[in-house]
Amino acid sequence: MASCSDILRSEFPELDGEVFAYVTGILHSSGADFESVDELVEAVGELLQEVSRDGKDERAIREVCQRLFNCLQGPHHSPPHPLTDASTDLLPGLLLKRGQTSMVNAKKLEKAEAKLKAKQDKRMERDSVKSSGPPVLEEATASQAASKKETRMESSGKNKSYDVRIENFDVSFGERVLLAGADLNLAFGRRYGLVGRNGLGKTTLLKMIASRSLRIPSHISILHVEQEVAGDETPALQSVLECDTIRESLLREEKELTAKVNAGRGEGTEGARLSEIYAKLEEIEADKAPARASVILAGLGFNAKMQQQTTKEFSGGWRMRLALARALFARPDLLLLDEPTNMLDVRAILWLENYLQTWQSTILVVSHDRNFLNTVATDIIHLHSQRLDTYRGDFENFMKTKEERLKNQQREYEAQQQYREHIQVFIDRFRYNANRASQVQSKLKLLEKLPELKPVDKESEVMMKFPDGFEKFSPPILQLDEVDFCYDPSHYIFRSLSVSADLESRICVVGENGAGKSTMLKILMGELAPVRGIRHAHRNLKIGYFSQHHVDQLDLNISAVELLARKFPGKTEEEYRHQLGSYGVSGELAVRPVASLSGGQKSRVAFAQMTMSCPNFYILDEPTNHLDMETIEALAKALNKFRGGIILVSHDECFIRLVCHELWVCENATVTRIEGGFDQYRDILKEQFRKEGFL
Repeated sequence: MASCSDILRSEFPELDGEVFAYVTGILHSSGADFESVDELVEAVGELLQEVSRDGKDERAIREVCQRLFNCLQGPHHSPPHPLTDASTDLLPGLLLKRGQTSMVNAKKLEKAEAKLKAKQDKRMERDSVKSSGPPVLEEATASQAASKKETRMESSGKNKSYDVRIENFDVSFGERVLLAGADLNLAFGRRYGLVGRNGLGKTTLLKMIASRSLRIPSHISILHVEQEVAGDETPALQSVLECDTIRESLLREEKELTAKVNAGRGEGTEGARLSEIYAKLEEIEADKAPARASVILAGLGFNAKMQQQTTKEFSGGWRMRLALARALFARPDLLLLDEPTNMLDVRAILWLENYLQTWQSTILVVSHDRNFLNTVATDIIHLHSQRLDTYRGDFENFMKTKEERLKNQQREYEAQQQYREHIQVFIDRFRYNANRASQVQSKLKLLEKLPELKPVDKESEVMMKFPDGFEKFSPPILQLDEVDFCYDPSHYIFRSLSVSADLESRICVVGENGAGKSTMLKILMGELAPVRGIRHAHRNLKIGYFSQHHVDQLDLNISAVELLARKFPGKTEEEYRHQLGSYGVSGELAVRPVASLSGGQKSRVAFAQMTMSCPNFYILDEPTNHLDMETIEALAKALNKFRGGIILVSHDECFIRLVCHELWVCENATVTRIEGGFDQYRDILKEQFRKEGFL
């Protein structure tokens, strides 16, 4: 039987060394993993078709791949080609003869190699754990074409620019392509907002950048605020200060040298070195670092006492704030933020908006908060259709420009279609007229030369509907009367709390983290019993509750359909799918493991589960976290159409304005109703900032 090398030489006699080495490398290193000829066609078919000098069509290429596949499956599978090895990194041009030019696009070849390597690494990792534990979830991979110029500058140390340019790259999640042939350009000192629908790959893109799976010059420091700070004995303020590794190293060395000198164990050089250390400490203003760290922590809600508490004493939400404080203090060249407002209350969001406006280096932030993006972003990057489009200006400017761009695109497409039809009418009319033959040929060539414009690919509208479990019953519907509550008798969360709501209520609860917002919701639902006072709820009241930690309540190892079937048995799969589809979880999303869904998609599953029993009153704790802007708008519309009562906790200003008619402020162990709504609350916070010196 002919070997794979023989088949390639026979079918492609003019195949250059580079491509031959690459294809045989794939066949010999990954041949055993091809389960079908389709996989082999996907791996090398496009490349072989491109280099085919005799213009083989897809069918012919598939026949060649079938022969290669049969060869790989046979008992006489030949050993690896001497020029290739699975562990060898094949660089474009490595095997070309002097003066020879490659028959394929070098960048395409590099990307193909990167994809192959990522696939092999993923397979090795999967195989290593296959025998121990549950199946491994799909992972993200990235590949890109290298710029030889940038590679040379990087290796020579001449690249001093802090701009980030990532060109012609792909990002995939398992078998799903998120970005294809995309370009990302981040100019140093600008603040970019990354927006797009849930599940398209915004968070994945940040992770690829942070892990340097996409090439970033090594001299550019990157910080990705993703994981909460580990809990240990380190005080919060010291945890932030330790981010400045240069300052910490100098202080440590100064302490060691001073101890040597005081103990008389010096070698005579300590004095000179100490002078150098003091000069460097003065240069980096080390003495001002504790004050700067304290200001950042205070802005994010840590009072003086909390700043001295150990990190292990804080909850997960506060440790995430601590991670954000460390990143802000460290001042990296590229700061990556993924939904930073999710962990913050309104007061901390206002402080962060103000702080980031004076940020000196580059920011790339994923956010669903319109007001935050309008205040912070200098540019918007829109992720859609597997590509990235960049717009100058804030979010509102992006929306206007995008809308205008889409209108122009549609107008150009329609105008061209009319022009094409006009020419085609002429061609059809005079196709068989000998006197007009030259004109017909001219028109045909004109049609061929016209650029192929495409109609606007409009994103589908997000729809949500909260079913009415509505029946009229007289108030009071839900009420707390003179309620006291505490977890610890030495510290009361509420004193003499009296609030009430009915089926027409649209109430938003705001206040600093730790003021008791979530605790009050649990008292209203009856999950927590008052120490003193009375909770009254109408006997026909049916409450639907959305927790800010809703993901913790979902079984991540099963699909969304299975989740509903276990929670509400006795219905058909079609009914479960219909319920999930009402919240945008349709098709294959409904049968994928919940763990593989994005944060926003998990939230939609939680909404579908919450509304299945048709409640007549909703209590929602941070319902907009992880949702994209289109889904937030759809959620607001659904709540406005819902005929029942609503109490929600939120920090999203736009969402609050769309839904709520009342504003309750949780502070000083009670709840106060603000007549002026969100505008008055914002003014109160700004006045506090002025008094505290933040503005």
